[in-house]
Amino acid sequence: MNINQLIEIIKKKILSHDCILKVEVEDKSYLHINHKSNTKGKFHILLHIKSPELEKKNKLYSTRFIYKILDYELKNYIHSLQIKLT
Repeated sequence: MNINQLIEIIKKKILSHDCILKVEVEDKSYLHINHKSNTKGKFHILLHIKSPELEKKNKLYSTRFIYKILDYELKNYIHSLQIKLT
């Protein structure tokens, strides 16, 4: 899977939840190219999520919520996931 395919899958999955109004996905893999644990085909992703509902919840709840949505992608294509709620 390439990064553009992964970004589209992430957007579609996250936006399928009514509590999420907007999501922007950034590929930050280039920052980790020289790291020992860098694996080809695994990406470093930064999510900017607009969700007033998730913002009201504690950070642990929100993180688990997103991780549950992206469970398959995290196991297979995402090495690192950073989440920023707005």
